[in-house]
Amino acid sequence: MFHLLTTEWLKIKRYRTFWILAGLFLLLMPLWNYEIAHGFIKMGGGKNGINFLNSAYTFPEVWGNLGWWGSIFILFISILVIILTTNEYSFRTNRQNVIDGWSRLQFFHAKVLVVFALAIVATLYLFLLGMLFGWLNSGYLYGLFGHFSQVGYFFILSLDYLGFALLIAILVRRSGLAIGLFLLYSMIIENILRSIINHFADKPYGNLLMLQSSDELLPFPLMQMAGKMMGMGQEISMNIYAITAVAWCIIYYFICRLILTRNDW
Repeated sequence: MFHLLTTEWLKIKRYRTFWILAGLFLLLMPLWNYEIAHGFIKMGGGKNGINFLNSAYTFPEVWGNLGWWGSIFILFISILVIILTTNEYSFRTNRQNVIDGWSRLQFFHAKVLVVFALAIVATLYLFLLGMLFGWLNSGYLYGLFGHFSQVGYFFILSLDYLGFALLIAILVRRSGLAIGLFLLYSMIIENILRSIINHFADKPYGNLLMLQSSDELLPFPLMQMAGKMMGMGQEISMNIYAITAVAWCIIYYFICRLILTRNDW
């Protein structure tokens, strides 16, 4: 396993697109949240406006808030997974790996390991940012481990998005089309499907769709707070959302495995 991951790293460590997309995630996450924490969005605007999001960066609320913004910026890493995978088909390096002695499953598992590695790094980065923002805005570490499960939820969300990106890349095999389909589904199609299902179902079963199930693990903090103030409880528990998101990841794995072992290269 380590050998597969090492080989993948040798492929991408000098790839400029990798560093650009990874850099966008690493730079924009703290910069954006810094601006939010310091009043970029204020009620009333101007210097006298009310910064109603600054409390979201104290312990323990910081984990959920960073997780929600992270669910947006993880799109950069998702696009990176698509590009890295489709490049294998564009430059025929997938065939070269097999010629060099890899099996098709080894090639596939190398991509799965990349997905896991990126999800782990993104989660560790979110944890470090949470420690920094929480300490700077709280002035203490009390409540550090409150709502800490949301860090785990972000890992599940990252796996869900990156796994879905890998599935789209293996299905389509063309970077531009795969990126377009991924963004179209994640931003438009799934929202339409979710709204239709929730409209006709007695419970919000549309929230259990592929990406939405993990999105529900990290709702926007202000909306969650407003729901609690109005006495609105969750119709579907977080445990169900987490199990569903993990189940989708397993489904992505087996679909990709089936495609790679049965289709022509």
